[in-house]
Amino acid sequence: MEARTPVDAPRGPLLNVKGLKTYFHLFGGTVKALDGIDLQVREQETVGVVGESGGGKSVMAFSILRLIDSPGKIEAGEIFFRGEDLLTKSEAEMRRVRGRDIAMVFQDPMTALNPLHTVHDQIDEMLCLHTDLGGKERREKILSLLREVGIPDPEERLRAYPHQFSGGMLQRVVIATALAARPRLIIADEPTTALDVTVQAQILRLMEEMVKRHRAALILITHDLAVVANLTQRVAVMYCGRIVEEGPTEEVVRSPLHPYTRGLLHSIPSLNQKRVKGKRLPQIPGAAPSLPPLGCAFAPRCPVAFGLCAEVPQTRPAENGRLVACHLEV
Repeated sequence: MEARTPVDAPRGPLLNVKGLKTYFHLFGGTVKALDGIDLQVREQETVGVVGESGGGKSVMAFSILRLIDSPGKIEAGEIFFRGEDLLTKSEAEMRRVRGRDIAMVFQDPMTALNPLHTVHDQIDEMLCLHTDLGGKERREKILSLLREVGIPDPEERLRAYPHQFSGGMLQRVVIATALAARPRLIIADEPTTALDVTVQAQILRLMEEMVKRHRAALILITHDLAVVANLTQRVAVMYCGRIVEEGPTEEVVRSPLHPYTRGLLHSIPSLNQKRVKGKRLPQIPGAAPSLPPLGCAFAPRCPVAFGLCAEVPQTRPAENGRLVACHLEV
């Protein structure tokens, strides 16, 4: 019988991150990669986390799983998963959480898998760690997972090594590995970055199908707001280690409240968009600073910044259950 989280776990959000701060102490100064993140994910909910590279999205994922290495450090906050604070658990307890309760699909499948071990052995290791299945049952489970994620001839591919798969097929193997112990939550960190456009669409559709079939919740981390618009129920927009806007995906895409969110939406190419020769696509000017200035971190790039932006904006509620961190009246 497979090990599962007790069914009588406390009711409430599946994941509840409160005031999470993760800093990197470098010779040139302290980088506040996460500077007070609040995020909730309910059972079987799909949540997108979107923003430019360097905004703290991946650091948030690694912080939730307690995988931050020196010089990084989780300085403050709480990470409640099914009512238990992960920051109070020992490393041995966290090893049981990783894979069994919370699984991760990494950005690059070639680095996510060990090149020296077969696909069978790597999925089998996950099943050995987190289930009570016997050897024959594990093999059948692995074959079932590979079929489920669309690996052709799984009996033949079982003993293959990662380098013998294409990028798209390898990411399917990573997804199968993540699903092996039936986790409650899957965190997908830019899962299609290394793939071509056609394969990206296939992998995203597969992930959508798998989380529904396995009744798991999903955090989808991406820089592409168009992706979360199609796949998620709620979205959190991150900039310089803070969530600047959050709400139902449809609402955020239809009427963004934060200037940064509007900039991301305007930067998405459209098939209906008329192209003028020599004219570039709309873009947000400048780049995100590695050490944000005092006040609103987006102010130096914001087209509507004003005097009050010299102060850090507090996150406040807006209509339809949305949150926004901006001094503008919205």
